[in-house]
This record gives sequence, structure tokens and C-alpha cells, in this order.
Amino acid sequence: MQIWVDADACPVVIKEMLYRAAAKRKIITTFVANQALTLPRSPFLKKIRVGAGFDVADDYITAHVQQGDLVITADIPLAADVIAKEAHALNPRGTLYNKNNIGQRLSMRNFLEDVRNSGVQTGGPAPISGTDKQAFGNALDRFLTKALS
Repeated sequence: MQIWVDADACPVVIKEMLYRAAAKRKIITTFVANQALTLPRSPFLKKIRVGAGFDVADDYITAHVQQGDLVITADIPLAADVIAKEAHALNPRGTLYNKNNIGQRLSMRNFLEDVRNSGVQTGGPAPISGTDKQAFGNALDRFLTKALS
């Protein structure tokens, strides 16, 4: 098992938590982005820089994720693709996506995209809060404890 990170939009505070988790659990964690990344030196941290373009990082992750891997992403379509490959997806706010909740999340995402495409301003997500950070840390720890035991 390894962790894949959709790194272009992943908040810095979440990346920092992942650096520590990778070292503590000795688990390969690969950050995929279409921009340059700077990671701390660690045998457990890797970075992949993909070309520019819409969903290029997502496509890379989808092509390389294996059954049982964990993907950190806020991208609902990527999470759906990951779950279809029998891997796991965790949102930076601490929501673990699964076969029971991804369909509803994907429907809501598509609805909101249609609303935005019709010209309605919906705003973006709120910044990561302390509560979000704690929820992510707890969800990551629960997942890794179960997966690595």
C-alpha cells in the first residue's frame, strides 16, 4: 500500500501532516502535481511532475493507483475513479469516500458545476480550519492503523 497525493490543490498544512505520517508509518507517499514541488528529504516521500493540462495529475494517479492504496484528494471525480479501482480516497477535510457515499458526492458536485456553468456565482470552498485539520489527521490515522495492522 502507498499514499498518492493530488498535490496541486492540497493545502500546505495537510502536506505537512502527510510528511510526518509517511516517516512515522514508513509508507511511500507520492505527491503528483503539474507544478514544481519541494519535499523534505525522506526515503518515503516521492514527487512526480506531470505536464500542464486539465486533469493530467488526476489521470496519472488513476493510471498508477493500486487496489488498497490511499489517495488524498478533494477532487470528487478522481475519488470516484480511485474507488472504482478498489483503492481509497480521503478528502483533506477528513471525509473518507467509499462506495456508499461517492455517488451522492459526485451527483452534488455535478449539480453545482451545472449551476456555476449557468452563470451563478457559488464561491469556492472555505479555507482549511483547525477542525478540518484535526478531522483529517484523525481519519488518516484511523485509516493507516487499520490498513497497516
